[in-house]
Order: sequence, then structure tokens, then C-alpha cells
Amino acid sequence: MDIYQEHILDLYKHPLNKGKLDDAQVHQHEMNSSCGDNFIFHLLFEKNKLKDVKFEGIGCAISVASASLLTEKVKGMNIQQIAQLTKEDVLEWLGVELSPSRLKCALLPLQALSRGIITFTQQHQKDSPNPQQSHIAPPRDE
Repeated sequence: MDIYQEHILDLYKHPLNKGKLDDAQVHQHEMNSSCGDNFIFHLLFEKNKLKDVKFEGIGCAISVASASLLTEKVKGMNIQQIAQLTKEDVLEWLGVELSPSRLKCALLPLQALSRGIITFTQQHQKDSPNPQQSHIAPPRDE
């Protein structure tokens, strides 16, 4: 078995950052209707940085490994750094070639995180005396 496949299976069996954050400002739910992967990402911000992130839900080995790796990488990043993450970043962290259907599994966590960032930004702008338009867009399926 390839070392990357072993790493993915290990993250599936022992995921990092799996659980709930009761004090999170955003609870972002995303589902892949084609396979049933289903996650809730809990995001806790301090100023414009992601202080903590956890995820709950069920998914295949690829989606759980992707969620695990993504949550580890983004802790402490600011919103703009997270917004710049791409499909290529996720694929590099996973280290395996994926079919188009498996690619959707791998990108579901990034989609949840990106939409959670948008939600937080919009909520934060409503509370701000000078709201500005968000320049953060969710990742596109390619």
C-alpha cells in the first residue's frame, strides 16, 4: 500500500480536530449529495484569525482525511490566507490522484470552510459601523 494511502486511512480512523466547538461563532453544514458525505464545521475566530476549528459528521476516507488535514493547516491563519486556499493545496496535502467523483469528496471540507468564512465575514460586517462588501468567494467545482 502506498504511504499516502496509509496516511489517509490513518486520518480516517484517527481524525484530527474531530468534535464540536460549543463557543464557535459559525457552524457551517455542507453535504455531498452524490455520495452522502456530510459535515458540520465549527469555526471560532479571534479578530480576523481562525483561532480554532473542528468538524463533525460522516464521510469517506478521502473527505475525512481532507477535513482533518485542512483543519490542522488553517488554525491560526487569517481570513484572507484561508480564502486563498485552492483545490491544488488540498490535493497536495492528500498526496494522491483522485477521480472527479473523489475530488468532490476531497473538496467538501474546503467548501464548508470557505462558506463558513463568508458567513462570519457577513455577520461581522453587519456588526461593524462601516460594513464593506466581502471579497471572499466559495471555491468552484472544476
